[in-house]
Amino acid sequence: MSLHRVWILVLRYVFIYRRSWVRMLEILFWPTMELLVWGYVTRFIQRAGQGELPHLITFLIGAMIFWDILYRSQQGITLSFLEDVWTRNLLNIFCGPVRLAEYILGAFLFGLLRVSVTLVFLIVLAWVLYQFDLFALGFYLVPFVANLLVLGLALGMMTTAIIIRYGQGAEALAWGVPFLIQPFAAVFYPVSVLPKPMQVIAYAIPCTHVFEGMREVIRSGAMSWSHLGWAVGLNVIYLAVAMWLLVRMFNVALDHGLIAKLGTE
Repeated sequence: MSLHRVWILVLRYVFIYRRSWVRMLEILFWPTMELLVWGYVTRFIQRAGQGELPHLITFLIGAMIFWDILYRSQQGITLSFLEDVWTRNLLNIFCGPVRLAEYILGAFLFGLLRVSVTLVFLIVLAWVLYQFDLFALGFYLVPFVANLLVLGLALGMMTTAIIIRYGQGAEALAWGVPFLIQPFAAVFYPVSVLPKPMQVIAYAIPCTHVFEGMREVIRSGAMSWSHLGWAVGLNVIYLAVAMWLLVRMFNVALDHGLIAKLGTE
């Protein structure tokens, strides 16, 4: 064994990370997100009064199912795009008469199919194991799920836009972007346990209002229509920004030949 060759290999990986801000960010990203999320879950449990404790497990199970809907819908867009990158089929698609909007819609519909299969499985599993009935949310389940799907579509387009612009070095964002908003979105705990500056960010994220609304329905059986209104309004903004960003990055990639490079790497 040559220690010199081993050292050269170590330097190779160091240089790869030094040239990729995404890889450097990933070193700290996952531990930080896990600490934030579970730290605030712990704070919520510590602060939970007698009125909250009976619903605590129900809150967490509902949040897990709703979070999976958001995550899978985002993955439906991003992973479909990455599948074409990994199989070197991306260039073939856009050399044909396929428009960007058609490509994204097709990926979203496939993602919707995946979400539906996963959702049915989780609903059955939650009922069998924990006697948790997601349909107890009644009519409110429809706007909740719809808003999560729209936000997943927006996040998927944003992630795809960044990968188109910065190449395969940014692939880690395919899994990281949803978790970037998770600590602020109050998935497993109410917004009230967050510090005030984080609460401002939290209320600017559409799914925060969905999770807060879900907890309100479980707690009292009534829906805060202001939360639903904020979720819809913010989703319109997020979707518009995501569409603009994707079209912008796609055009930049075309002008600089990045699609051809990405499709043949």
